[in-house]
Amino acid sequence: MLLVGVLLLPLGLAAVRARAELTETDGYVAAVAPLAGNAAVQEAVVGDVTDGVMAHVRLDGLLKAVPRAERPAVRRHFTRGIREYVTRQVRQVVTGRGFPAMWNGVHRTAHRTLDGSLTAPGRSAVTLDLTPVVERVRHQLSHNGVGLDLVRQVPRAGVQIVLLKAPDVPRVRAAYDLVHTGARLLPPAAALCLAGGLVLVRRRRRALIGAGAGCAAAAALLAVALALLRRRTLDALPAMVSRPAAGAYADALTDPLLTGVWLLIGAGALIAALAAGGPPAARALRARRLAARAV
Repeated sequence: MLLVGVLLLPLGLAAVRARAELTETDGYVAAVAPLAGNAAVQEAVVGDVTDGVMAHVRLDGLLKAVPRAERPAVRRHFTRGIREYVTRQVRQVVTGRGFPAMWNGVHRTAHRTLDGSLTAPGRSAVTLDLTPVVERVRHQLSHNGVGLDLVRQVPRAGVQIVLLKAPDVPRVRAAYDLVHTGARLLPPAAALCLAGGLVLVRRRRRALIGAGAGCAAAAALLAVALALLRRRTLDALPAMVSRPAAGAYADALTDPLLTGVWLLIGAGALIAALAAGGPPAARALRARRLAARAV
């Protein structure tokens, strides 16, 4: 029972944290809110929004007066210049004071969509809709003549980043159901196993030492598994995805769990240390005090 409890305790901690991030919108938004000021995330958003705007920029009308042989070079020149201009405007929006509110709103909407996709039947994709950022960029571009042409070409649909493809929804829904069930069953099962084992065992001090050390070791293994999973997930990302931004996002989601893991490691080690140095040390101290009094 003690061994089962030691193994179930870190798994229950991971399941509870995963369920909180999947079902609690406020907690999820609070976890990703600091990313609005992360330089890598800001650069990734700037690149995505700029790509979305540039996908709708058309220079055909401007190139009509240019000889056909010179059009490719002129197109590259103007495209580079327009992209630099759009990038500057987008960066001003992303680094501005109003971006954190837009960032939180975008993720709040995305999480509600994710929660609806996982709890209801269907295969609708989950996206991160950057339309508020694009609208702010449109407003900023409309302050000059060059921007007016760009504003007319950029659709109001904005830019969307696919977080969960439609074919992957059933697989993620199955994982969600497993996590939801584990979060309800694993923590009480671990507590009952640990408590029952300590009640039934004869040598409780030795069992307490083993349980504390085992909980610390199991939590340490969970920390190692999370690190390996993080590295493998980042390595599997497409080349177009920013590794620093994805790493910052993964750290924001797993930091609360890692904090709980380290607390579990510390608590287990402390219990084992106190149990190992407890009653025998106290008896030896009392014996020395009695001997000193007798002398």
